[in-house]
Parts: sequence; C-alpha cells; structure tokens
Amino acid sequence: MAEPYDLVVLGSGPGGYVAAIRAAQLGLKTAIVEREKLGGICLNWGCIPTKALLRSAEIFHYMNHAADYGLAAKQISADLDAIVKRSRGVASQLNAGIAHLMKKNRVAVHMGEGRLTAPGTLEVKGEKGTEALSARHIIVATGARARELPFAKADGRRIWTYRHAMTPTEMPTRLLVMGSGAIGIEFASFYNDLGAEVTVVEMLDRIVPVEDADVSAFLAKALKKQGVTILTGAGVEGLEVSASGVNARIKGKDGKVEVQEFSHVISAVGIVPNTEDIGLESLGVAMDRGFIQIDPFGRSAVKGVWAIGDCTPGPWLAHKASHEGVSAAEAIAQELGNKDVHPHPLDRRNIPGCTYCHPQIASVGLTEAKAREAGYEVKIGNFPFIGNGKAIALGEAEGFVKTVFDGKTGELLGAHMIGAEVTELIQGYVVGRQLETTEAELMQAVFPHPTLSEMMHESVLAAYGRALHI
Repeated sequence: MAEPYDLVVLGSGPGGYVAAIRAAQLGLKTAIVEREKLGGICLNWGCIPTKALLRSAEIFHYMNHAADYGLAAKQISADLDAIVKRSRGVASQLNAGIAHLMKKNRVAVHMGEGRLTAPGTLEVKGEKGTEALSARHIIVATGARARELPFAKADGRRIWTYRHAMTPTEMPTRLLVMGSGAIGIEFASFYNDLGAEVTVVEMLDRIVPVEDADVSAFLAKALKKQGVTILTGAGVEGLEVSASGVNARIKGKDGKVEVQEFSHVISAVGIVPNTEDIGLESLGVAMDRGFIQIDPFGRSAVKGVWAIGDCTPGPWLAHKASHEGVSAAEAIAQELGNKDVHPHPLDRRNIPGCTYCHPQIASVGLTEAKAREAGYEVKIGNFPFIGNGKAIALGEAEGFVKTVFDGKTGELLGAHMIGAEVTELIQGYVVGRQLETTEAELMQAVFPHPTLSEMMHESVLAAYGRALHI
C-alpha cells in the first residue's frame, strides 16, 4: 500500500477540490480521487458551462431588441453549434485551471473509480490499474446526477437530461420542460430566447416553488410575456417517443389529460446522490434516501468519514458544497492537532440561491410565508426596478427587490429579488445576514449612485415606510 495521506477526497467538484486545497493550505498531506474530469459536474456540465450558454442567449436577446437602444441589427441568427462550442471551451479552460490548482497546492491526483473498503482505506480503479490509498480521514464528495422518471428515460435524442440539453445535436422546435426548479427554468429561458416554442410543466401550484410567492408570480408573468407556456398544478403522465418527436400525456389541474406533441423533452425533476457502490453501506454510514447524514462540519456517523456537497442534504448548490469543503477541511486539521484553525459550522439559512433565467432570480433567508409560519411579526419592504434610474438607463426596468424583517427586532430575515443582475446584488444581503445586521445598519449604509444596488437600500426603507423614490 502507498504511503498514507492525512486526507483523501473522493470527488473533485466545487466541494471536493476546494476541500483539498484548504487541507493542503493547512499542511495536510492530501489527495483527490476523480473518475471523470477535475471540477466535477458544476464546472464541466453544470454551473459554469450553462452560464456560458445563457450568456449567448442573453446577447442574442439584446441583439434582437437593438432598436430599444437606438441601434440597428439586421439578419440576426443563432448558431447553436457555435454556442455549444463556446460553452465547452469555457468548461475545458476551467478544467485545466483545476489541474493547475492541484499541482500548485501539491494535492496528489488519482484518476479512477474510488471505493471505501475499510475505515481509512480507498481502492481506486483507474489509469494506473488498481491502487490502494490509506488516509486518516476521507471526505466523500461524489455529488449527484439527474433523477429519471420511469416513463421518461433519457435517450439523448428526444428525451434529455441537463447534460444532453447542454450539447444538443439539434435545435428543438417545440420543447417540453418537466420541472420548474433552477435547472428547468434556466433551460426553458435559454431555448425560448433562441426561438423554440417552450412549455413548462410543474406539479406544484407555482413555478420556482422554493422562492418567495411574489417572485414566482412575477417570473411566471415575465416568461408568459416572452412566449413560454406554463402549466402549474399539472403533471406529465406518459411519454411516447417516435422518430419525429414525443407525444406527452399531460394531466392539467382540472384533472383532464391532454396529449401534446413536442420535438424534445427535458427532464428536470430533481437529483439522485452518487452514493451507491462506493462502500458506504458496509461501513455503516447513515443515509436517508441515499443522502449521507452529516453534522454541521461534515462528519458522518463513522469516525474519519466525512461528506460534503450534493451527496448530503440540500440545498444542492455549488457554493454550499465549497463552503462545506472548507469547514470540513478545517475541522479535520483541528482534529489532527492544528490549534490555530477555528472551523465554523455551516448555517444553511444564510446560503443564497440564484437562478440565471431572464429575468434573473436571487434570494437568501426566509420567504415572507415561511417567516409568518415561523411566528414572526414581519415588516415587508418592496421596491420596483422601474423606480431605479440605473435600471431604466439599462433598459431593464422589470423586477423588484423584496426584504423581510422581524418587526420586533429589526433582524433581516430574508431577501428576494427578480430582475437584471440580481444574482450579483444578493451578496450584499448575504453579508448582512452573516453579520446579523438589522434594518438600522442597512438604512445607514451609503449605496453608490447610480447603481442597481440602490434598490436594496430603498427596499429596506420601504419596509419601514421611508422609501424615497416610490
């Protein structure tokens, strides 16, 4: 057996590679095991390349609306192959960047399938044959994959998962998207901008159901205005695939079943953790529906075995995985005798969520409904984009910023945004919640003019009847 490591990380996604880097920074002898490509799903098939696709669609959208800005653009067309090629190039560039970071931080990389064979032991089958790695601690960061419905098995031709949707062999003409979470809505927005006729089916009573109800309603109205058909309280009961398309049996909220024809279907109905057949069951690691159960630092029920990212309870977000990776690495270093490191547990209430559709969505903390359910006496602030000079100048006057406060203490309970660049703006409220700010500090903060961020200030003021520009 090769010489032991302090830490071996199984999986190199945004949680795994960040955990490995932080562990190496803390002086731990560290290795990472990856079966496919460094960077995991997020970098190669998720967060980053999808944003490259959406950026192309956004530019295409603006070109088609050039007249709104006093410009002329004629004979505009989209080259789907070129758009996909650019997206894959972005992923390849970042993949090479992760390899550089591993080398820079002296993290050993073992390419292959990893399996825990005993506490502190990993077997890796890969490019070097079968290797046995030993480590004082192991972090499982194996991520997750798209969940498939029994009647909607992805074939890569007519029925797609997100991976197929990112590298399409042809442009859909009439697209059905099953599920209205972030993945479903982002692809619905992308293909709609490129000219496909898009229908979104959501079983619950509103799209993006984890968001504040006001955000859901605004997005539904915006997407419908863009030409997207939205069916809520509905479900797909069956798919019949042919050489030319897919017939979908859709049950509406009235209980009636209608058959509609589509050229392609995207299934975006959740994820399944990649925790099968990696030795967890035999070690006694506690799991719930395949998700590894952990404490706020990433410890599993088995000493020396940790877990982070999408193979653990949600939210299933790259930035949550990275934060968990740092916390786990620091907690491991502390257990190994580092007295200078002080790990902090993950507070899931302060994890922001972002959806990169058009318009964008961003949020953190409690929705208005959740705050009321929790017994808070709330104060709500709401400020529209139309009241912001920068938004009007950008030609992006649709959207709003909503803040939720504890009416008794002034604590910022949550913030919810929809509109241009809100995925960048939300971090201001995230920092505010992390610092346990109240309305007083936010009111006294100076926001630069002219910026979209002024709406954040106005929303806070609005919660207390002090808004200046509405």
